[in-house]
Amino acid sequence: MAMDPNPKSFPILSYVMARIPSLSPRPPAVEFDIEQPASPPSRHAAKNPSDPSSSSSQIVDDMPHLSDPKVLASMTSAISDVAQTRSILKTLGERPDHEAIDTAKAKLADVEANLSAKLQEIVLSPRPADVEMLEWRALLAERENECRQAADKEKQLYNAIVQLDEMHEAYAKMLKEAEQRLVKIYESAERGLQEEKLDPVSEETNEEVARILQEANEKEIDRINLSSRRLQFLPEEFGRIRGLVVLDISSNQLQNIPDSISGLENLEELNASSNLLESLPDTIGLLQKLKLLNVSGNTLQALPDSICHCRSLVELDVSFNALTYLPTNIGHELVNLEKLSIQLNKIRSLPSSFCDMISLRYLDAHFNELHGLPQAIGKLTQLEYLNLASNFTDLTELPHTFGDLSSLRELDLSNNQIHALPDTFGHLENLEKLNLEQNPLVIPPMEVVNSGLDAVRTFMSKRWLEILEEEDRKRTLEMDEQVQTGWLTRSTTWLKSYISGVSETVSGIVGSPNSPKDPYLEQQL
Repeated sequence: MAMDPNPKSFPILSYVMARIPSLSPRPPAVEFDIEQPASPPSRHAAKNPSDPSSSSSQIVDDMPHLSDPKVLASMTSAISDVAQTRSILKTLGERPDHEAIDTAKAKLADVEANLSAKLQEIVLSPRPADVEMLEWRALLAERENECRQAADKEKQLYNAIVQLDEMHEAYAKMLKEAEQRLVKIYESAERGLQEEKLDPVSEETNEEVARILQEANEKEIDRINLSSRRLQFLPEEFGRIRGLVVLDISSNQLQNIPDSISGLENLEELNASSNLLESLPDTIGLLQKLKLLNVSGNTLQALPDSICHCRSLVELDVSFNALTYLPTNIGHELVNLEKLSIQLNKIRSLPSSFCDMISLRYLDAHFNELHGLPQAIGKLTQLEYLNLASNFTDLTELPHTFGDLSSLRELDLSNNQIHALPDTFGHLENLEKLNLEQNPLVIPPMEVVNSGLDAVRTFMSKRWLEILEEEDRKRTLEMDEQVQTGWLTRSTTWLKSYISGVSETVSGIVGSPNSPKDPYLEQQL
């Protein structure tokens, strides 16, 4: 089966997957089965390569630790993601050929082009004189929605083909990574070590750490650089170096930072990037003087809520992790933060408190899964750089207050699904760089976008004036109606009063017993 790893390219992976009950293949009729390893050394040349038992014995002879149940169990656990993906792909089917993929991509491009043309035609269609602006906009939105739904339905099949190809491509990469993991596990077994100790700390590194701690006991140290030392743990004693101002432990193999770090009461800069950190200690919130924190390039899935207590933070870099959200109160507390890097994560939304970061000047949030921005984003009036690129199908619109970002100089919105810029976009008078590539924009039209930043700003400013004029005209009509309605009400009231008075007078005259009777008037009454 094409989804099975090739024994010649992935010998260990093929051997291990053949021993997972749910993945064990039936005896194949092809030239080699899934258990057959790469070409054996000459001392095994006499064995029959088509014999499964011979294949197993060959790789076991070459790699005897594969027969160890503990090693095999460790390897099986290490490739669980491969086994799961293989099962899914087996259900979905074989990888489509290049012709099918190219055809699907061409069809998708045609559908997008047709959709863009229809949407542009809808937007530019003139409003009938007898239709109010709000009613006309609702009608246009309904037509636009119908066009999009029809396009989405047409794209389903072609998207399925492209996505299946992408899954197979990712699976191929996964096989390579899995084989590398298994090689490391086997090498660990050969040295009689545990998997987690594949790359032990050298004696030289241990000596350097001991020397630093000894030196800290003898005199005050304000800077320590342990970058790229292959450290797997940081001794608790580091928390006793009270005078430490800068600590660089980047590019190591640290899986955690000790709670004792809270003792570094004078620490201003902490660089723990490019490690294996899965979490940060809650005690990190006690670093009241911390101004720069870099934990990029780890495997963090969440930040502790206590990080909000680091109120002196000016720069925070949590990029290239696995974050799905930010602490709820991060904006309420980090009011001094000027630079925030959260790119290359899986963040779906920003908390509403985010808009209280009144000092923020730089925000990089590209390559996430953002569905939008908080409605009050316009409160970030100091923001100069904003990168929201490559949130792909998730980011479809921007809030109305976006135009209040008065200090914004550089904006990247490329590779999203934004169809219309907010009406207030023309207010961004300080904007110097703008990237709108790979968006199905209708407002402004693509010919305006292609003409550059000034053309976009002019178009949106003109559109804003037209909206204001329309609202002013509508307000004037409403006032006129109110005036006319008031005059009519007053006139009707006066007329009723007059008629009532006349009626009473007539009744009094006619009904008085002493009044002389006029035969003519009596006849008329």
